[in-house]
Amino acid sequence: MHIPDNYLSPEMCAVLAAGALAVVGYSVRKVKVELSEKSELAPMLGIASSLSFLIMMFNVPVPGGTTAHAVGGTLLAILIGPYAACLSITVALILQSFLFADGGIIALGANVFNMACVMPFVGYAIYRFFAKRHHSDLGVILGSYIGINVSALLVGVELGLQPVLFHTASGQALYNPYPLSITVPAMTLTHLLFAGPIEAFFTYVIYRFVKRVTPNELYENAAIQSENAKTSFKPLYYLLGALVVLSPIGLLAQGTAFGEWSKSEMLDKLKSEGVASQLPQGMAKGLDYQGLFSDYTVPGTNLPLGYILSAITAIIIFVLIGKVLGSLNGKERD
Repeated sequence: MHIPDNYLSPEMCAVLAAGALAVVGYSVRKVKVELSEKSELAPMLGIASSLSFLIMMFNVPVPGGTTAHAVGGTLLAILIGPYAACLSITVALILQSFLFADGGIIALGANVFNMACVMPFVGYAIYRFFAKRHHSDLGVILGSYIGINVSALLVGVELGLQPVLFHTASGQALYNPYPLSITVPAMTLTHLLFAGPIEAFFTYVIYRFVKRVTPNELYENAAIQSENAKTSFKPLYYLLGALVVLSPIGLLAQGTAFGEWSKSEMLDKLKSEGVASQLPQGMAKGLDYQGLFSDYTVPGTNLPLGYILSAITAIIIFVLIGKVLGSLNGKERD
């Protein structure tokens, strides 16, 4: 679901980035208020970003030689609220894009809009609908399943609109060459049948774990708990550690997710399918960014170790951000 650079036109990237900026900006204001009321939210922001980052590392194979992964958007919304979830996923996506070249730089706004803005709010709205009717578990499952599928549908539409809206005078696509008739089914079927169930599984298992070992950290409980309620983050750090150790499992899935191919992979695909003998102009001349640890590889290490080191690096960064936020919030209170 991470759209790389050069798949979307700069114009569409700008529109989606503007939408994402509006939602993220509003979320920042809401979270500032929530931080003033509950200081424990600061470290939870770092933990939540780490959770989302790690969940996205668990790729699963999909028929046709591609892969898919969960995101954790609804899970984070249930744990820390939709506004804080929006910010946590945004931070995770920024790190993925710049440090690991997972998702485009120019397309970052589009990825934030799809995964950080749409998914947590849609998923949380569905969860709350059922939770208010005393069916929280069902809300967790349906909210997470529908949330990721709505986001996947948006990605399919955004990709499929490219050859319709942006093409040469002769009708040749400038960016993603596949039309809506291919992109929408490819994205929706993959997520309806594979990524959606994986998202629901991760969300439900972690939700039950948190509810059992540290229920005060659930957003709905945090709003009503007493000031003297004890907060323990140890179980959550243990969970992060377990996910780090297990993260190389994501390497077992071979292939690249639909719409996330590199330029060389896209060209090979177009040639093998007899669609074109060269890349669309916009893709060929577009940005070619390489992150410090592109594809979660660390120079001098094998791939599984690099995967683990990448995960540890990300967690350290997220936890430090949480601590900085907590410190700044404490100074504002003083």
